[in-house]
Parts: sequence; C-alpha cells; structure tokens
Amino acid sequence: MKPNAHPQYDVTQVTCSCGNAFTTRSTAKNGQIHVETCNVCHPFYTGKQRVLDTAGRVAKFQQKYAKAQAAKKAGK
Repeated sequence: MKPNAHPQYDVTQVTCSCGNAFTTRSTAKNGQIHVETCNVCHPFYTGKQRVLDTAGRVAKFQQKYAKAQAAKKAGK
C-alpha cells in the first residue's frame, strides 16, 4: 500500500449551538467542529417533533384514503 494515502484521523471536539460538547474522531483540520443541532437538541431525538401540515395535505390524503377503504369494504 502507498504510505500517506489517507488523511490524519485525530481526536476532534464537536460543539453544538445549544452548548452540548462531545469528543469524537475526524479528519477536521483544526480539531474542532461546530454544529447547529445535535442529539440533545434535535426534535427527532428529543421527542418534540411535530408534523407541519401545509395547505391541509395530510387531511386531504386521509380523506382520499378513507374513501378508498370504504369502497374496498363495500365491494367485499
């Protein structure tokens, strides 16, 4: 194998905008990474995720699906 084919893989400090910090390994040049969201503040991981229904798309889909289910039951 060629020597020096891979970049340096060093310990890196990751800092989130919420204040959470943790250590990992990365090829980041300066040994620091700043992120906007992490597992502490991201809505998916905190359980505070909400579904944004723009223009009633979810309601329209549910109505359409309910009609299809009713037709399927009536046809049996």
